[in-house]
Amino acid sequence: MALKPLDILKFLPKTNCKECGFPTCLAFAMQIAIGKADLSQCPYVSEDAKKQLASESAPPIKTITVGNKEKINLGGETVLYRHEKTFYNPTGIGVLIDEDMNEEKIEEEIKNICEMKYERVGVLLKGEFIGIFDKEKGKFVEVVKKAYETGKNLILMSDNIDNLKKAIEISKDVRPIVFPDTLKDEILQIVKDNNLPIVVKGSNIDEISENVKKVKNSGVEEIIIYVESKKISDVFKNLILIRRSAILKKNKELGYPVLTIPAFLTDNYLKEGIYASIFIAKYGSIVLLSKLNGEILFPLLVERLNIFTDPQRPMTTPEGIYEIGKPDENSPVFVTTNFSLTYFIVSGEIENSKIPAYLLIQDTEGLSVLTAWAADKFNADTIANLVKKTKIEERLKKKVLIIPGVVAQIYGELEEQLPDWKILLGPREAAHIPSFVRNVEI
Repeated sequence: MALKPLDILKFLPKTNCKECGFPTCLAFAMQIAIGKADLSQCPYVSEDAKKQLASESAPPIKTITVGNKEKINLGGETVLYRHEKTFYNPTGIGVLIDEDMNEEKIEEEIKNICEMKYERVGVLLKGEFIGIFDKEKGKFVEVVKKAYETGKNLILMSDNIDNLKKAIEISKDVRPIVFPDTLKDEILQIVKDNNLPIVVKGSNIDEISENVKKVKNSGVEEIIIYVESKKISDVFKNLILIRRSAILKKNKELGYPVLTIPAFLTDNYLKEGIYASIFIAKYGSIVLLSKLNGEILFPLLVERLNIFTDPQRPMTTPEGIYEIGKPDENSPVFVTTNFSLTYFIVSGEIENSKIPAYLLIQDTEGLSVLTAWAADKFNADTIANLVKKTKIEERLKKKVLIIPGVVAQIYGELEEQLPDWKILLGPREAAHIPSFVRNVEI
């Protein structure tokens, strides 16, 4: 768990030499505690002190990294609730493939995990995992090979020693997660020899803790927990107990990422999606679905995006010119701030209006329009400077700039700043943009 400034201060020389760039050692310790400075900035801290601090400040949920082309960090969390600080490592979402599926279905799901991608507020949303369930029907290794070729992260669900060896040999460079049904000594040795993570299961935290101890005693340190139950209530309860035990009670046997498989809890795909949404929020590190449909996957990806963003840092869109539709030299120019939600809503409503247009995004450090205006970060000067900096006029024959209606106060000053432009006061709400462009001569 993150250390407090006074805990960090004991590792510092307490000379207030200022060589770290801060006025006092305590000020430096406070910046380290909030993640804005690093202990290495102090030239007088010993290597032993650095190692001890790293050990003491390690997150209560161990961070496990898997993958190659699509590396992903699991675990690494430090708080129970996002608003306390933030959640760091987003839940991995994937599909579960088993040998009962026919060839066509297997190919379809592998294709879906590769092709189902969505862009939202400038972020590419997609799934990352393929779980392969070995039912010893002779297709396991073949399916692993196909899944490996996608570059996705793999979970090898098998108790068959020969199959596991072959599958690991194919996929070891992506660090597949091994999920055996039983903790056989031979399986533990294979996992240890290949330095891979292993899934440890149990029906309650006591059983899980005992199994984790067994695995750690074998020399395997990278563990992922799976709660074994057919009831959503039991899984949900244990996920919360695991997180609380790891963070509040510092229980090292439970301080690991958690795998969840909603498909094992219901045959109803809609319920499966609901269960997955619960596990993303509380507190699954991986969620595997029985199949991938856009109407289920997309909402889960958006939920993940919303939960795993720093609540202290608004999501932003890069400053610049964005084309909506296919604008030409007679198209109008809208302007707004770079708060991603603002961009997403405004660009969507411009698109709904069916009028090709340019959208100018100004960097306001992630503030919404009214907040940025109140903070003097979105005004006539900044907008005029943005217009000149982007050289948007070089694309235009007819210069029409539409500003948000909520900042009507800057209208007159902006006309003075941009005398060659026709300034229009747009609607106060983005939802009114379609009707605005239909009823105003642009």
